[in-house]
Order: sequence, then structure tokens, then C-alpha cells
Amino acid sequence: MLSFAPANLGPEFYRDPYPTYRMLSEQEPIHLCPDGTWFLTRYADLDRIYRDRRSFSSDKKAVFAPKFGAHSPLYEHHTNSLVFNDPPYHTRVRRAIVGALTPHVLKDMARSVACLIDRLLTQIELKGEFDAIEDFAAAIPVEVIGNLLSVPQAERGPLREWSLAILGALEPVLTPEQQQRGDAAVVDFLAYLRTLVAQRRRNLADDDDMLARLMREEGAAEPISETELLHNCVFLLNAGHETTTNLIGNALQLLLTHDDQLQRLRTDPTLINSAVEEFLRCESPNQLGNRLVVEPVQIADTLLQPGAYLHLCIGAANRDPVVFPEPDRFDVARTPNHHLAFAAGGHACAGMSVARLEGQLAIQQIIRRFPRLRLNGAGVRSMRARFRGFRSLPLATH
Repeated sequence: MLSFAPANLGPEFYRDPYPTYRMLSEQEPIHLCPDGTWFLTRYADLDRIYRDRRSFSSDKKAVFAPKFGAHSPLYEHHTNSLVFNDPPYHTRVRRAIVGALTPHVLKDMARSVACLIDRLLTQIELKGEFDAIEDFAAAIPVEVIGNLLSVPQAERGPLREWSLAILGALEPVLTPEQQQRGDAAVVDFLAYLRTLVAQRRRNLADDDDMLARLMREEGAAEPISETELLHNCVFLLNAGHETTTNLIGNALQLLLTHDDQLQRLRTDPTLINSAVEEFLRCESPNQLGNRLVVEPVQIADTLLQPGAYLHLCIGAANRDPVVFPEPDRFDVARTPNHHLAFAAGGHACAGMSVARLEGQLAIQQIIRRFPRLRLNGAGVRSMRARFRGFRSLPLATH
């Protein structure tokens, strides 16, 4: 029997989890962890679970109460977030978010994102050497989500640090320091949003941005409360920031360590769409999901009972050789590529179109602008199991 515990991972795992995933997939794809939870690695199992909303729940109240404390700011935030809830609440909130991302909005967003990236690249060109995360990848989603929620430009400074602190608390092991930072970030973020929402209420008019749509859900037939409104604004910033920052950082590292694929993409820019899907598959920004079993269910040869807590390993499923030939090979033209980086079914990421847009434009523009772009030292990985990305990634333009 394999010995693997998400709560006891070493530095080697954080640097490269894929050998561990491969071992689990081959030997115990439905692995019982020492703490009684289950770790699943096969694509077919994850895809089935994501699409079965009757047998599996996204509600995390029973799990987060002992982890965060039932009266903590982190508990209140995560149990009100879209991603950790089931219908009908999940359906109402998701509808407002998806409804705000119309083709017209995405078209306008593409223009503004392209301009933002161009400004960032001009600043980078003057420096020559830069951090791909701090100076580029992290700067893009903060501005995009800030625009969607109508956060004034001058007030966006703290958003990234709040996001990192809140999401950092979702790691399998929560330290007292992480809890303190996460709770403080929730309190500060909510205090800011209360002021922002109060200002918008006075001048809402016929606005149709995402914040306005969420605010109108307060008056719907099945309304959301102000607390739910505020926490889902926090969730939007966090989810949009984390996924896209990691997508862009991971993409740059993949391309700059696979010169043949970089040159292939330079030669044929029309491959950018398939390239982004391959970035998402090879180095999934979100590596782990979770579900709670709510009725007896058979997965392969394992009978799971109600109350069983499942770790869904997206990073492993996206390298399942049954679905992806030569799964460890990075191929910017790979097709088909039905990865699970954005989950699947009713809980598929509501903002995936925005993340894809940002990734496509960011990579397209930076490799076109800097034909001699290169790594300028070793990147520093974020030592986290749930979210895979870099804390820093030094690059040079010459």
C-alpha cells in the first residue's frame, strides 16, 4: 500500500509533483490517505465526479469549520464563495457572472487587455531584465478583474496581497500564520468592498458590469444577501488573479525551456489557442479540487460512502495516458485537448473565457515583442499543492 498524504508533502513534491501523480495513477488511482480522505488521479473518475451533482457536493461547511473555525472570517468567506456551494445558490450567482461576460464585453475587454499588455511590455523593454510574475503575469488579472468590478485604478494596490493570503489558507496544511494573514485579508477586503458597493448603490443607474449584475441579484426572486454579494466579489478577484497569473507564468517557463515549441509558435501564431490549452494541461494552475460524497457511489472498484472527502487531482488527470498520448510531452499543437484545468460540468470555471483571453494575448504579445526573450536565472516555485505557479521567474529581453 502506498504511503501518500496531502497533509505531509515535501519540497521535492512542490518542485515536481508529476512523478508522484504518475505513481499513484499506476498503482492506486483511488488512494485512501492516512487521514481517511481519498486522493483520485484518473481523468475518467474526475470527469464523472465533476458532472455528477447528485452524488457529490461542493459544499465545504463541514470541512472548513474545523479547519478555519466556524466563526472565523476565512470560514465565512469560503462558505459563501460560488465555488464551494451547490445549487440553487451556486446557479444564481454563476448566472450573474456568466451573464456579465457577453461576447460584446469580451471583445471590448480584448482591446483593453491588449493595451494594458503593451504598456507593461514597454516598461519591461526599458528595464531589460524583469520578473515575469511581479512585472507581467500578476499585473494583468488584477487590472482585468478590477475593471470588471469597477474598482478605481488608484485603489487596486492591496488586491493581490489580499488574494494570496486568502487562497493560501486553502492549502492542505494551514499554519497559524497563514490563518492570521487570511483572516486579516478577508476583514480588510470586505471593509473596502462595503464602501465600494455603497458608492455604486447611489449611482447604479443602468450599469451592466459584473458588480452591477451581482448587486441586482439582491433584489431577485431568490435574492443573495449583501454578505454573499461581498464574498463573491472577493472570490472573483481571487479566482481570476490566481488562475491567470499561474497560467502566464507557467506558459513562459514551458516555452523558454522548450525552444522547439517556442519557435513553432513564433512561426505559426495561429497556434496560440491550442498552445494555451496545452499550457493549462501541462501545468494546470489549479492542481486540486475537492468533493464530498453525499450518497453511496461506486467509482471503479471502490465503494465510497456518504461523508467521504475526495481530493480530485487535476494535475494528474491532465497527464492521464489513456486520454493524452505521450502525456509528459509539451506540444503547442496538441489536439484534441479536453483537459480539466477549468473542471467540468455545472462547476466549470465561470471565468474561463477571460483567463483564456488574457493568456492568449499575454503570450502572443510578449514573444512577438521580444524575439530574444530568455530565462535569466532559476524561477522560484510557490510551494503550494493546490495552486501551481511561480513566486518569481527572472527573464531578460536580450
